[in-house]
Amino acid sequence: MQANDVLAKAELLRRQLSSSFRDEIVKSLYAEAERIARRAVKVHGDRTYDLDQQIDRLITSPLTGLPIMLLLLAVVIWTTVEGANLVSEALAAVLFGIGDAMRALFVQANLPWWITGFVWDGVYRGLAWVVSVMFPPMAIFFPAFTLLEDLGFLPRVAFNLDWLFKKAGAHGKQALTMTMGFGCNAAGVVSTRIIDSPRERLIAILTNNFVPCNGRFPTLIMLATVFVAAGFQGWVTSLIAAATVVGVVLIGIGFTFLMSLLLSRTILKGEASAFTLELPPYRRPDILRILYTSLIDRTLFVLWRAIQTAAPAGAVIWILANLPFGSSNLAAAIASWLDPFGHLLGLDGVILLAYVIAIPANEIVVPTMMMMYLGAGMMVEGPGTAEAIRTLLIGQHGWTLLTAVNLMLFALLHNPCGTTILTIYKETKSVKWATVSVVITLGTAFLVTFLTASLARLMGWA
Repeated sequence: MQANDVLAKAELLRRQLSSSFRDEIVKSLYAEAERIARRAVKVHGDRTYDLDQQIDRLITSPLTGLPIMLLLLAVVIWTTVEGANLVSEALAAVLFGIGDAMRALFVQANLPWWITGFVWDGVYRGLAWVVSVMFPPMAIFFPAFTLLEDLGFLPRVAFNLDWLFKKAGAHGKQALTMTMGFGCNAAGVVSTRIIDSPRERLIAILTNNFVPCNGRFPTLIMLATVFVAAGFQGWVTSLIAAATVVGVVLIGIGFTFLMSLLLSRTILKGEASAFTLELPPYRRPDILRILYTSLIDRTLFVLWRAIQTAAPAGAVIWILANLPFGSSNLAAAIASWLDPFGHLLGLDGVILLAYVIAIPANEIVVPTMMMMYLGAGMMVEGPGTAEAIRTLLIGQHGWTLLTAVNLMLFALLHNPCGTTILTIYKETKSVKWATVSVVITLGTAFLVTFLTASLARLMGWA
């Protein structure tokens, strides 16, 4: 028999194998190793489980594993959000104070107003906003994530979610890259390097944006606090708001599985790869390595890319808000033009324009919306209390509960930010896949919000 005949016969037999054939090979190898170990090793006394095994019986259990993971995720997200708020306010005060002082020097030097406004109210203010909002959450989330990685917990996450990703036609290690996306989707895309299969790595890249990064949390938290938790008092308010954000996160995870399944059955169809996952022992974390990895390799790396894309966004925002057009400015004119399409999605033109401007960085969505709603010439925080924000949005600009719900869905599902798009291009070295990532996410956001708005209006809820 010729070599080509052997290869052809092997290929024919391979196609007849079940999808679990590789898993069965791995099981048989470990079963044989265990049989040899039983013959070669004698154990005196009763076998007892050590501490690692006792912990794993809980963390990797089909009954308790996933609930423990969700609880830990909720704790990390809550800690990140609560801890970052104080640091963000302090950092913003410092950065905006520097900007105000430099702006005053430009005014004293009698420079033209448009130069002063463009540099300090536009470019610098956009940079300061992104740094003050983006840096503190990453500086908390990434060390927490790296700590779990160093402890040996993250391989258990991949173990628990492997069967779900396998059903979706994706790789079990995508659980780790998805989790990294909570800190920053660009970092999540970079972390897909741990997946050896090019096809499954591409699935992980294209679906990473369906989990909300820290740049989208300000929008989600504001909506959860102002609308969902508005009827509650005291500590219950923050609890309801946190539960709402976690619920949105779970919806995003659901879309990750759904889109992974669709991609694996259509444009990225192929055979699932197998991998052997060894659970490392729990170990004492190396604090210095954690700080270096999380702050230098991850936080500053991603922040630098965000700064590169935020500067042009700040400039565009200022120009649109200060360039006269008709009886108002160009920003108001564009928002008015987008309003009919926004209404179809249960949103409005201001929201859509804010997301167009905020493509470089999601952190500036809320201040951009507030700028246009208040008619200001630069990005502003808006009213200080939840009730004042409700009055502005509901009383003055016609927001409803449908607007808030659909904005939450749109914030969750919309296209990647400029930093993530740039990272996808650099990781795939392909304009095609960077474009596909935008089309998939933005198309999903449009479809879901349109269906939600249509159903709400059909049922008389809006």
